[in-house]
Amino acid sequence: MDTTSPGAGDRRTLGELGEFGLIAQVAREPRTDRVQIGPGDDCAYVRVATGSVLVSTDLLVEGRHFRRDWAEAYDVGRRAAAANLADVMAMGGVATALTVGFAAPADLDVQWAEDLTRGIVDEAALVGAEVVGGDVTAADAVTIAITVLGESDQAPVLRSGARPGDVVALAGRVGWAGAGLHVLARGFRSPRVLVDAFRRPEPPYAEGPRAAVHGATAMIDVSDGLLADLGHVAESSGVAIALDGAAFEVADPIADVAAATNVDALSFLLTGGDDHTLAATFPAAVGAPDGWRVVGTVSDGDGVTVDGVPWEGPGGHEHYR
Repeated sequence: MDTTSPGAGDRRTLGELGEFGLIAQVAREPRTDRVQIGPGDDCAYVRVATGSVLVSTDLLVEGRHFRRDWAEAYDVGRRAAAANLADVMAMGGVATALTVGFAAPADLDVQWAEDLTRGIVDEAALVGAEVVGGDVTAADAVTIAITVLGESDQAPVLRSGARPGDVVALAGRVGWAGAGLHVLARGFRSPRVLVDAFRRPEPPYAEGPRAAVHGATAMIDVSDGLLADLGHVAESSGVAIALDGAAFEVADPIADVAAATNVDALSFLLTGGDDHTLAATFPAAVGAPDGWRVVGTVSDGDGVTVDGVPWEGPGGHEHYR
């Protein structure tokens, strides 16, 4: 039987295959030498006549990634743009332009769409990027698809460059958005600082290019949780990553929520997504840039451990789970 023809291949559902299994399937498709970096990193890297361009696309779906009763349209726009801009940051680049695909029910208020657009435009302006086009259509739920284009003055920093002996460091905060989602899911709106962190992340945009210049060997945008995303680095690089639990600082609002809901506070930092923190590895002789927090080391082996053992708490995001 010919299993290569349309409809004759994999009979699993997307839920069975999983998000990263689906990405792996797509990544196996052939591509020309124009594509210098294809699927599997934070951005693709495509050669054009005048050089090369970084490209990435993210989707936000109502009910899956945001709820209109949890966040204003403006904040949804800021969050949607941040998710894309952070991908370029994680390659050591700077975003230059975005296109926006927007689908929504016909009875959605025009003001909501306008506020969403303003949020996207304002977030893009933080890095000097502009919205240059897109498309709109009708749908049963609000869906936002943004494609970002970016550039870099040096070769992109990939997930596959970590080497034994490197240190692992973070720029930006982790656990805040995850704790905010935890609060919202339980019907509360405080601590406000955590809820706001989920509604509107604050990626450290300048740190991506700075880390690249400093000599980062691998880098990733922490969107699905630190353990999950460092797992991608470990797998892509063929190394083991060991995190030191004592190296993490638990902020008071996170500690308060953890105590009130009987959750290990460290789990928010290790598995909470959507902060769009930067995680990177650097040669030990170079160390991390000023302002970065060293939280672990790279060695021979595979996988990610915390204090020498595999993490047994909750995991990070899986978009088909």
